[in-house]
Amino acid sequence: LGTSVIQVTATDADDANYGNSAKVVYSILQGQPYFSVDPETGIIKTALPEMSRENREQYQVVIQAKDMGGQMGGLSGTTTVNITLTDVNNNPPRFPQSTYQFSSPESAPPGTPLGRIKANDPDVGENAEIEYSISNGDGSDVFDIITDKDTQEGIITVKKRLDFENKMLYTLRVEAINTHPDPRFLQLGPFKDTALVKISVEDTDEPPVFSRPSYLIEVDEDAKEGSIIGQVIAQDPDTTMNAIKYSVDRHTDLDRIFNIYSGNGSLFISKTLDREETPWHNITIIATEINNPKQSSQIPVFIRILDINDHAPEFAKYYETFVCENAKAGQLIQTVSAVDKDEPPRGHRFFFELVPEFAVHPNFSIVDNKDNTAGIITRRNGYSRSKTSTYLLPIIIFDNDYPIQSSTGTLTIQVCACDSRGNMQSCNAEALLLPAGLSTGALVAILLCIIILLVLVVLFMALKRQRKKEPLIISKDDIRDNIVTYNDEGGGEEDTQAFDIGTLRNPEAREESKMRRDVIPETIFQIRRTAPIWENIDIQDFIHRRLKENDLDPSAPPYDSLATYAYEGNDSIANSLSSLESLTTEGNQDYDYLSDWGPRFKKLADMYGGEDSD
Repeated sequence: LGTSVIQVTATDADDANYGNSAKVVYSILQGQPYFSVDPETGIIKTALPEMSRENREQYQVVIQAKDMGGQMGGLSGTTTVNITLTDVNNNPPRFPQSTYQFSSPESAPPGTPLGRIKANDPDVGENAEIEYSISNGDGSDVFDIITDKDTQEGIITVKKRLDFENKMLYTLRVEAINTHPDPRFLQLGPFKDTALVKISVEDTDEPPVFSRPSYLIEVDEDAKEGSIIGQVIAQDPDTTMNAIKYSVDRHTDLDRIFNIYSGNGSLFISKTLDREETPWHNITIIATEINNPKQSSQIPVFIRILDINDHAPEFAKYYETFVCENAKAGQLIQTVSAVDKDEPPRGHRFFFELVPEFAVHPNFSIVDNKDNTAGIITRRNGYSRSKTSTYLLPIIIFDNDYPIQSSTGTLTIQVCACDSRGNMQSCNAEALLLPAGLSTGALVAILLCIIILLVLVVLFMALKRQRKKEPLIISKDDIRDNIVTYNDEGGGEEDTQAFDIGTLRNPEAREESKMRRDVIPETIFQIRRTAPIWENIDIQDFIHRRLKENDLDPSAPPYDSLATYAYEGNDSIANSLSSLESLTTEGNQDYDYLSDWGPRFKKLADMYGGEDSD
């Protein structure tokens, strides 16, 4: 009430000498009873004690200015003033209802929104900003509420996993409070409000739940096949309590070393174990509801294989041990150590001693250093390679675990020649038999020379065997390597230049050898007389004689030339069928006799026996 809003001022053009004529008086024509104006100053003030922006925000006030002190006859002027009420935070938030109901399936994961609630605040801007929180209730640790800054709503979400079997209903007390209260209006009361939120949990078919998040099982590596090593337990969390079956995820147990009884979840061994090969096995067990196979869950099972003493200790490596010929008694020549694949809980402890047969060895002794090593000590002065070049020293190695395991390792000790400082020079006994003046380099050179001579002899013999005989004909015209094509065709029966056809037909007419007519002889050879050919000589004997004559004749064609003989034997009852003896006349001949020769000459008889045959 009486709060100044604005001042309006009016001016009069009349001179002040007019006195009261220039005096301006202000009055309000429109805007009552909300506002008033001071008649002399023109200041507009509020006329009501409690003006509410929420009821009315805009006002229009008309002010009149009149001269002559406002008397009758004075001149006046008016102006309009638009007044807007600004908001202040004088209203607390209020929930439209006192109780809200929501529901959620028990399978809802954390962060799932369940619903929205909103408290109304008639203020605007930052005066209407609200913050929501859970003040109390039995579900304050299971649910949460967050504020949506855009809509000024509270969003209720799931904070932890729900379990219908444990609790079916939750009650929350939600509070809404202004974030920017105005101290001038705090006396009006608390600027906040509360509401009751009830959340019911709905039952859903859940997968089986194991009694532990994971299982650790320890088993000795000597456990027998079929031995039960542990048990996993799972149950259906639903009220129906469905039966459960167990199985092993074979992707985590490819070798099928473990198995499980499907009814009670007992794990047992299917194959022998070996800690040295695989000390840990990580498998997965699956629990599935029998009535609803889609509901299943998995659990990791870590199986640790406990060590047992099933391996004997042995030498840590292969030792190349030697003793100098000039060694003294009590000299340390080698320190040996051992390893064991087992891992006893108290650590390794090894003992070394000679086998009972060599408990008192005349040449060497062993001293246990009490630190899993032992030293080999000489027992006499001087060793001779010529008498004994190598000593075999069997050593027994024990461990201290239960049951005690032992093994025997043989240490090979060579007798070597050493210099005065004990550095090895040679360990070969054969070196003693070599001449004193012959060095090792000379021996190597001699050996290389012998090897080179042997290689040369082998190469010479190989080349000699591979050497081939010189071919009989070395010529580009050798018909075995070249193909010669002749395009000239012979003259048939009329061609008598190359061979004497008559002589071939009648060997009795050949009285003497004639020179070849197919080539021009380079040298005139002595004509060789041949023996006369008797009558009725066998054709085979004739050919053999002619073959022998040609072989001995230096002017004869080469050995692979083709020679044609037109002479036919005298024993054929069909006489000669060659066209060489055919008559030169063109008279007809009778071939009917061919039909009497049998089926083999039927084709020939058909060709020549016809009346129209040529």
